[in-house]
Amino acid sequence: MKYSIILIILFGTFIVKAQSVPASEENIPFLVTFGSASETAWGDDDFSQTFFFIIPETWKKPFFIRIFDPETGGANDEIKNTPDSKTTFTVFGGKGVFSNPQARSAGPVDAENSGIKLSSKTFDNSARYDNKWFSLGPFNPVEGEYISDFKGFIFKIVATGIAGNDGNLYKYFLSSQNDENTKIEGGNAFTYEYSFRLWDKSGFISHIYPFINNKVVSIKIHTFDFDNDGEIRIVSLAKKSEEVKVSGDNEWVSSIHPITDKEKNTSLDIQIIKLKSSINNNVVFYITNQYGELLPFFTTPIGGIPKYPYEIKHRPYQGNH
Repeated sequence: MKYSIILIILFGTFIVKAQSVPASEENIPFLVTFGSASETAWGDDDFSQTFFFIIPETWKKPFFIRIFDPETGGANDEIKNTPDSKTTFTVFGGKGVFSNPQARSAGPVDAENSGIKLSSKTFDNSARYDNKWFSLGPFNPVEGEYISDFKGFIFKIVATGIAGNDGNLYKYFLSSQNDENTKIEGGNAFTYEYSFRLWDKSGFISHIYPFINNKVVSIKIHTFDFDNDGEIRIVSLAKKSEEVKVSGDNEWVSSIHPITDKEKNTSLDIQIIKLKSSINNNVVFYITNQYGELLPFFTTPIGGIPKYPYEIKHRPYQGNH
């Protein structure tokens, strides 16, 4: 199966500590999903976003997927005139939640046919959950789909804008508790299409971390609606700062980048560098390999954040003896 080459590594020796989505390492303020009546020029190409959560096989207790600020008309949201949007958050588990190819897509997933619906909640512009947390669950780890390459059970949550034209800005946290954010050791999250808000002020750098398996020869980075807001660069074990083509308003662009042997079985650090102050800029990313297969973004990079190995050259000492 194609998904089996995603991970060949590291969960036995590298302890993943990410629980928040976006993770602190990414420096991304919010995820974003717009209502179904929105214009794509506002920065959401399909009004849907899917994230997968990994529950390690060693975790035997119930867990919760917590959503920060799930309502659609409050302090953090992007309001268009009068707030009228609704967003549905649905958690899926069971067979096919990950292994079914329909579960992994750069567009809206065929969620109903790739897994079993476990929980769902729709939020409107009510202030009850403005700037507050809401928990879905509890879920039993064995309700997910066991994937041996991940050494754990996979669940997914799908955020869908079902009405209105406002932008819903929100975050997730994978927690062992219903009423607080308590991490699950070894948990992680990933997505295949990443829709998020950029910081408003110039000088901020956000990061996304695609994992490059050992079959990848080249990658194609696709960006949507970046509004020419700065630069995008790749940092890796072999790349110091390779430029990525950036998109303008309401357009997709792509650029192809070869992968070296040193970069295989590692994560890349794709840096989104804000160079001008502008408000409410939302952007979408996805990455494919040379076969057109999607690659996952892990919220905490597998193997750690890659650092380019700068070479330090020593000059002979020329002083007097």
